Amino acid sequence: MYKRLFSILQYIIFLGGGIFLVWWQLKGMTAEDKVEFFNAFHNANYWLIIPIVIMSLLSHLSRSYRWKLLMEPLEYNPKIKNVFTVTMIGYLANSAIPRLGEVLKCTFLARYEKLKVEKLVGTILIERTFDVLCYFAFIAITVLIQIDVVSSYVKEKISEIGNASATPLWLKLAIALVLIFGIIYTFKLLFKRYPHNKLIGKINSFFKGLAEGFISIKNLKKRKLFIAHTLFIWSMYLLQIYIGFKAMDGTMHLDIKAACSVLALATLAMIATPGGIGSFPFFVMETLLIYGIASPLGKAFGWLIWGVSTAIILVVGLICLLLLPYINKKSTHESNAINSQ
Repeated sequence: MYKRLFSILQYIIFLGGGIFLVWWQLKGMTAEDKVEFFNAFHNANYWLIIPIVIMSLLSHLSRSYRWKLLMEPLEYNPKIKNVFTVTMIGYLANSAIPRLGEVLKCTFLARYEKLKVEKLVGTILIERTFDVLCYFAFIAITVLIQIDVVSSYVKEKISEIGNASATPLWLKLAIALVLIFGIIYTFKLLFKRYPHNKLIGKINSFFKGLAEGFISIKNLKKRKLFIAHTLFIWSMYLLQIYIGFKAMDGTMHLDIKAACSVLALATLAMIATPGGIGSFPFFVMETLLIYGIASPLGKAFGWLIWGVSTAIILVVGLICLLLLPYINKKSTHESNAINSQ
């Protein structure tokens, strides 16, 4: 009971945070900002939304195939039409209530393919663990390929912090390093002394899960295909943003490196609030500021990309929810006939 109430409260807080970000972004704009914001939409090349939609659907289809590969060691071979359909239903549910989609897609697939839900949940955990590792790797690559941009931005921020008070910059950095090492040492001490503590147990389980998820990929029958799908999925995500740049005059000059930065922060935004509401445009705007894009234009670009991706999930997710019983009608009738004999 208390766990459910906590989950509801957590959802309300994060959703409220997203709605607040929407209100705050719109309220903070001046009359000139609003003109620039709406002009960006007015002058956008909406024909480029077509390839973005195609690439988005291809990434979802590839993710469905990748999930199917994770089921092979369990001797499960579900129809790809069902895997794709429940994947889109999962996205639809997650846009309303985080993590509900994972439960729903496992439940629906188990029902129509006659599989065990708990085993499907295990494959989802492995997939999510691998995605976290890929995300960390992507952030590292993003920093490395544009170290000059990142370093100049960090220097600028450090300089601003240094000028904010009379305390010498070297002393601030020294204090920060001492605090970081102090926190690491404290955590190590806590892990050793209180291994049975619930919170410490959860943190331990998280890191162990990451390691186990990575190791479990070695047991796949088609490892290379799994990696290929993963690379394809991230490539499609990246190209959606890059082509999105070309849809607006003010972002047309941005390159693939800038798209990497936007994707890194936009992915985090999708975790911060349900469906990325409010946080997605805000994170995109803050990222584009590094590349000299004015905040009204950055907001407009963020809203455009978020709007397209959300519309795809809502429309295709609803269609899949309606089609799922229909596309399984024949197999359901056959199953009922067998049971009646």
